[in-house]
Amino acid sequence: MKPYILEACVDSADSARIACEAGADRLELCSGLIIGGITPSIGVFTHIRECCDTVIRVLVRPRFGDFCYTDDEFEVIRKDILEFKRLGADGVVIGVLKPDGSLDIERMKLLMESAGGMKVTLHRAFDVSADPFETLEAAVRLGIDTILTSGQKDSCLNGLKLLQELAAAAKGRIHILAAGGVCADVITKAGAAAPLTQFHMSGKETVDSSMEYRKTGVNMGLPSLSEYEIWRTKGLAIEQAKAALLNLMPK
Repeated sequence: MKPYILEACVDSADSARIACEAGADRLELCSGLIIGGITPSIGVFTHIRECCDTVIRVLVRPRFGDFCYTDDEFEVIRKDILEFKRLGADGVVIGVLKPDGSLDIERMKLLMESAGGMKVTLHRAFDVSADPFETLEAAVRLGIDTILTSGQKDSCLNGLKLLQELAAAAKGRIHILAAGGVCADVITKAGAAAPLTQFHMSGKETVDSSMEYRKTGVNMGLPSLSEYEIWRTKGLAIEQAKAALLNLMPK
């Protein structure tokens, strides 16, 4: 169970196109990368589905913040999963925790039923769960395909020890998808040390707005964020990461 996968996390049609052309094996589609990613719009999904033949897993997360959801939020997650399934998503990226930091098994079972037929990634709710090995075993029992994780640290290099332990504990039953600061150099280092074969990255760069007229003193969101800077996937970063991943593969 060693497929070599480079997954690009994208939050726009432009980034999806760039990532696909640069060689990404799979997309995780979201919106609002700057807040850690939330559920994307139907419009952006259907447009990318029409334009790209790459595998797409859709992040279903109704808001930023923690992963302990109200009944209303949970129902939104369930309905979004059903809708993206109907529209042809290849998979979904989900996760629900209990207040004690354990995986909410009963709610996850309901979501797995809604996702029936699609691949499922347990997203980085895993990284704030109380016991990563208990959560891994629960994910296996639920039939989850992949765990997205930085090894419960701010980057996968800092979490490399746990990633190694998780890869060993998985025993081929579930994929460990390394995330957090991933680039070509990180893939080379982490892939050789763990070894890991699946990596998740955004490869984003800041692009200057095409606006010529710029109104100052007006913020649409957080005052620390410029309205005239756009995050977009950088094709070269994806190309370099893919080359690094290919170098890990047995010759």
